[in-house]
Amino acid sequence: MEDWIKAGRIASEAREYGLSLMKENIKVIDILDKIEKFIEEKKAKCAFPPQISINQIAAHYTSPIQDETIIKEGDIAKLDIGVHINGCIADTAKTIEIKTKNNQNLIKASEEALNEAIKIVKPGTELREIGKKINETITKYGFKPVKNLSGHEIKEYNIHAGITIPNFDNGDKTKLKEGQIIALEPFATTEDGFVKEGKPSRIYRLAQLKQPRDKTSREIIEYIYENFKTLPFTERQLLKKFNITQIRLNLPKLEKENYIYQYPMLPEATNGLVSQAEHTIIVKKESIITTL
Repeated sequence: MEDWIKAGRIASEAREYGLSLMKENIKVIDILDKIEKFIEEKKAKCAFPPQISINQIAAHYTSPIQDETIIKEGDIAKLDIGVHINGCIADTAKTIEIKTKNNQNLIKASEEALNEAIKIVKPGTELREIGKKINETITKYGFKPVKNLSGHEIKEYNIHAGITIPNFDNGDKTKLKEGQIIALEPFATTEDGFVKEGKPSRIYRLAQLKQPRDKTSREIIEYIYENFKTLPFTERQLLKKFNITQIRLNLPKLEKENYIYQYPMLPEATNGLVSQAEHTIIVKKESIITTL
């Protein structure tokens, strides 16, 4: 249990540190690099690449190598961070608006939905009840929950494990159990409430542990397993061992041959703005929020 608690504390610290860096005209890649370094200096590892998804992108934006994307005034920027210690994972996210205050209610909708849902997390709570609470809170603000994104159970080295926790009442009567570790993750949007698959994200995970024939490809797969196991990673994180040419030549080939899987970016299907809030929780009679 100690590693779960410690991972949550570091994830919380990294989240707040990252938010302090998110200012107008700053490159996203510079912020993400600093967050990763911060996590490493705390003697922990990324459970997935830190992500800053902006405006209509709900999730899965992390800077590729040499990315020039900057944060702009008025952006709705979602910082999503995962930290692990010996495979014990903490997952947390928060949304801020850069410089302006035009969409504060959208941000409050996901934050309050998270807080209200946490209040009912205990052994025996039905998943549909959590979804109902999230939906009621977000719609009270005049927005919609993103229905095809959800919270999730977490297990060692597995971010999305077991149960999924809806952001609306989907009728699932599955009950939470003592000791389960879950992430609640409300998304609120100004539009229809569904995401679609967008552009490639350059976020990958190992799909199968086999040995490619090509020497460099084989070394990349070995490095991925040694450093990330089956947790997500991004091409930037391979630069510690491989050069850009090796990465850009081999990752597409490994993806095509199903050695690795690439996640798509997830924009809101009708181009609505999206906010996100997330905490990791250990389910108990008095549940423990590890990422406060």
